[in-house]
Amino acid sequence: MRAAPTPGTTASVRPTAAPRPAAPERRAAPGLPDPQSQSQSPSQPQPAGRSQRLAGVATMIGSGLSTQTGAAIGSLAFPVLGPVGVVAVRQYVAAVVLLAVARPRLRSFTWWQWRPVLLLALVFGTMNLSLYSAIDRIGLGLAVTLEFLGPLAIALTAARRRVDICAAVVAAAGVVTLMRPQPSTDYAGMTLGLLAAACWASYILLNRTVGQRVPGAQGSAAASGLSALMFLPVGLVLVLRHPPTAEAVGYAVAAGVLASAVPYLADMFTLRRVPAQAFGLFMSVNPVLAAVVGLFGLGQHLGWTEWASIGAIVAANSLSIATRRT
Repeated sequence: MRAAPTPGTTASVRPTAAPRPAAPERRAAPGLPDPQSQSQSPSQPQPAGRSQRLAGVATMIGSGLSTQTGAAIGSLAFPVLGPVGVVAVRQYVAAVVLLAVARPRLRSFTWWQWRPVLLLALVFGTMNLSLYSAIDRIGLGLAVTLEFLGPLAIALTAARRRVDICAAVVAAAGVVTLMRPQPSTDYAGMTLGLLAAACWASYILLNRTVGQRVPGAQGSAAASGLSALMFLPVGLVLVLRHPPTAEAVGYAVAAGVLASAVPYLADMFTLRRVPAQAFGLFMSVNPVLAAVVGLFGLGQHLGWTEWASIGAIVAANSLSIATRRT
C-alpha cells in the first residue's frame, strides 16, 4: 500500500503518473502513498545529479516497502482491534504528523475552502477503512491491487492514445481474472477493494481542488485532522468496551508510522530528486510489493492466475506512463 495513501502524498499530476508532495499517505499517506499532493507543493523539483537520483531511487524503494510492511504489521492487530480499530490508530498518527508539518491556519479558512476539505476528510477515512477491511478478507496483495485501479482509471479515462486503450484492455482483463466466479471468491472483500479504488480516485480529484483553494499542505493536514476526529468515537468505544492489548496497539501505531509518516517524508525527499514520470513508474510496482510482503510476511499465498492478474494491472499502468511524453 501504498496500502492506503496518506493525505496529499501519492497523487499524481496525471493521476497515476506521480504524486506531488503535499502530504502522505501518499499513498496520509496510506498510504499508498496517497495520490495528488504535488499540486500543493510550494516548489518544483530541481534537476538532480546522479548521486541524488540514486538516493531518490533508494528512498522510493524504502517508501514502498515501508508502506506495504506497515499494512502487513497493522493486519496483525485485526484479531484484537479489527480493521476499524487499526484504521482509527493510523488516522491518529497521520493527523499528528501532517498537522505538525503543515500547521494549517484553520481560522483563516473560508467556507469555500472548507467544503472540499470536509469531503477529502470523509473520503480519506473511507478509503483506508475499505482498504484495511479488504486486506482482512482477501489479503494484502489483492486488496492493494484492486485499490490501485482508482488512479489507473483516472489516468486512462483522461487519455486518448491507442496505447492507453490497449493498457485499459490489459487492466480490465486482469480485473476480470481476479474476480472470476469460483467457490473461494470473497465478493465482499473484492467489493471493498473496489470501493477503496473509487475512494482513491475521488481522493485524487478532491486533492486537486483542495490544492487550488488552500495554500501548501494546509488543506491535506486539515482533512487528516478531521478524519482522525471522525474515528475518535471508535477509539473510545474500543478502550471502554474491549481494552486492547499493548501489543495490538503497538502494531497499529507501527502501521500508522510505516504506512503514513515514513512514506510522507520519503516522498517529499524523492520528488525533489527524480522525475515525476520515474516516480509514477515505481508507484506502479506497489501491488507487486504488497503481494511479496503478504507472501513472506503474512504467509498469504497467491495462485498463478492472481499473480498474472496483478502483473497485467501493473503492466497496464507502466505502459501508459512510460509512453507518455513529459
